[in-house]
Amino acid sequence: MSLANSSDGVRPLSEQDVSCFFISPQVGITSTPVIDLKTGTLYVLARTKERKGFLTADVYKQRLHALAITTGVEKFGGPVEIKASVKGTGAGHSGGQIAFDPQTENPRAALLLANDSVYLAWGSSCDVVPYHGWLMAYDQTTLAQKSVFNTSPDASDSAIWQGDAGPAADKEGNVFVVTGNGEFDAATNGRDFGDSVLKLGSEGQRLKLLDYFTPSNQVQLNERDNDLGSSGPVLVADQPGAHPHLLVTAGKEGKIYLIDRDHMGKYQPNDDSHAVQTIAASQGAFGAMAYWNQNVFFAGSRTRLEDFAVDRGQLKLKASGPTKFLDSGATPAVSANGSKDGVVWAVSSKDWNEPPGRPAVLYAYDAADVGRQIYSTEQNSQRDRAGIALRFAIPSVVNGKVYLGAKGEVDVYGLLPPH
Repeated sequence: MSLANSSDGVRPLSEQDVSCFFISPQVGITSTPVIDLKTGTLYVLARTKERKGFLTADVYKQRLHALAITTGVEKFGGPVEIKASVKGTGAGHSGGQIAFDPQTENPRAALLLANDSVYLAWGSSCDVVPYHGWLMAYDQTTLAQKSVFNTSPDASDSAIWQGDAGPAADKEGNVFVVTGNGEFDAATNGRDFGDSVLKLGSEGQRLKLLDYFTPSNQVQLNERDNDLGSSGPVLVADQPGAHPHLLVTAGKEGKIYLIDRDHMGKYQPNDDSHAVQTIAASQGAFGAMAYWNQNVFFAGSRTRLEDFAVDRGQLKLKASGPTKFLDSGATPAVSANGSKDGVVWAVSSKDWNEPPGRPAVLYAYDAADVGRQIYSTEQNSQRDRAGIALRFAIPSVVNGKVYLGAKGEVDVYGLLPPH
């Protein structure tokens, strides 16, 4: 089904509309939807441009849709148009208010369903200013807007894009996001949170910042385009010892940060001792890591898949895979039978400045020993070769099948029938 309707003047955006060539030729749904299996509802954020008459100008819209997964019918009175504003003097402000701009704000982070809410996040299109990082919560059954948070109300930037990975939520209902490049002044009583991990909770009709972690070299990260927020947050299962609740993330600098979710440390100017642990792991990180069975799996830029064992609140390198990934690395996914028979899936895509044409490659590794590659779609390329690669593609494993998004298609892999 299509959420656009050209006969009614509702169309997807073009790359010219957003001044960004990374998504071409159309820009419509750029953030991974989320499904509520209990109600059979698919939540989708769609971007459109609309023209009501031949001589009128295009108007840009973003809408949250709640669709029945069996029929595609709109539910809960949807869709609802995204509108928001916060007090601030930052880029694009008017009269002391920062208004959400549906043309410039680009949703890339996946949607999150938690706390009876749908969480949506935004960043930029090719860093075209002005833009801000936004996080909003909508009621999952009424689609009413519940709360709004802006990461740079008195500055600009600080996108929540996370290499297309989503926000995370813990069992207490706290929500975690990671921001990209931008001004950071929170340590001097400001409200701008460039290159930071944020912990937010709901207070009435607004999202409230509860705690944060910012690397000591945030200024250098910002100056060198080394977004911390090129990856999303991953929550680790409860651990024994002094730091039972941990979060792991990494950014373009290639450094892994293990952070105490209960005491995130805020900012220290001289070193990163406010993190539980830091590891220089690769040339960069995009997307997210995967956690399973006391192991963190990481595939950074131009490095091999790495398995870090979680041991008494620390990460320890356990094994590395045989294959190097390209500059965007990969976001692994794990399938398993409970705590047994784990398989780590990862997709090698393409370099950021490479012309289209390279096929994606789906890899499978033994989660007990990622040094053992079980499968590749190129080992029998005539039968299994995937479609043309898209950056930041994340494999999904459901009911014994692996789904991979490629250019213009979805590839589905399953076990061969017995001979």
